[in-house]
Amino acid sequence: MPRFLRTDTWTLPKCSVASNGGEQYGLWKAECQKIVPLIGSGRVITSPINNDNDQQLNADKDCNGAVSTSSLDPSTSHEGLVQNTNKKKLTNWKLILPQIGLDVVRTDRALAFYESEINQAKLWDVLAVYAWVDSDIGYVQGMNDICSPMVILLEHEADAFWCFERTMRRLRENFRCTTSSIGVQSQLGTLSTIIKTLDPQLHQHLEDLDGGEYLFAFRMLMVLFRREFSFVDALYLWELIWAMEYNPNIFSMYKEDRTVAETALKVDEKLLIKQCGKFEKEKVKTGHVDHESALAIFLVASVLEAKNKTLLKEAKGLDDVVKILDETTGKLDAKKACKAALKIQKKYLNKTKQS
Repeated sequence: MPRFLRTDTWTLPKCSVASNGGEQYGLWKAECQKIVPLIGSGRVITSPINNDNDQQLNADKDCNGAVSTSSLDPSTSHEGLVQNTNKKKLTNWKLILPQIGLDVVRTDRALAFYESEINQAKLWDVLAVYAWVDSDIGYVQGMNDICSPMVILLEHEADAFWCFERTMRRLRENFRCTTSSIGVQSQLGTLSTIIKTLDPQLHQHLEDLDGGEYLFAFRMLMVLFRREFSFVDALYLWELIWAMEYNPNIFSMYKEDRTVAETALKVDEKLLIKQCGKFEKEKVKTGHVDHESALAIFLVASVLEAKNKTLLKEAKGLDDVVKILDETTGKLDAKKACKAALKIQKKYLNKTKQS
């Protein structure tokens, strides 16, 4: 199973979001409130939290600012290991809270919704509870951009949490970052292959600028173009991506019920093609069953192709590449970008099929 589809490391208690999801979220939030009473108060923490001895909390962080929970003494007994693990989870979670707060107050600042501190606190609460529940990933900068639309659009906080949690089942591996790898590394590798195949001149130019790893596209993939498109266009884009990528064989893997997953895997190929979204359908038809070539990657490719002439002419270094791409922020059109991405996908699938 592809790395970003793994579900074995992330298991929530089974519950129906419609029936008792709100109750479950309430229990988790109450648990968090006992530890940090400011949660649910309508306020946001942006300053470091002190422990009982008035000492500032510290923890190891990885390359993205996410807190690491792996450094435990190997000589510790099983009981001590459990206690240390729980203590470390608590310490690391407290350390994350002010970072979440700093990101929250910077989130979608142009929107009137976040002029209210109560609404900022709603976003902070959802992210704080999620970081407590999913301690494996915790919180990483960028999750605020993914969660914000759900907090804005859904009246009830619990609904926003569950919508965010389901979204993170698809995206959480984007935020897994260590000192040796980043969550979207495999996607960046696929992007490199696509550009090298379809536009070898541009790829070579980027390689000459020491940009062959395409790290300049990191943000686009990690937060699904929240910065490159307007708020409305970004939501429209997400709807398109998830509809076009629909494949019952893949989406069943996000469910707790493995019986449903096993049933979906037995779907007849002809029926499967009918059920798939437009983007996924092309992959199934041509036999490209890899799950790393997501629509988002072809969207990045479409942005690079749109800026092809400018990049070739004006980019003399990686800073220039970043500057040219940053100029697209808030100016891209979702419909045009998707149409271009689908054309690039079709061209890429045909070319790789021939070879």
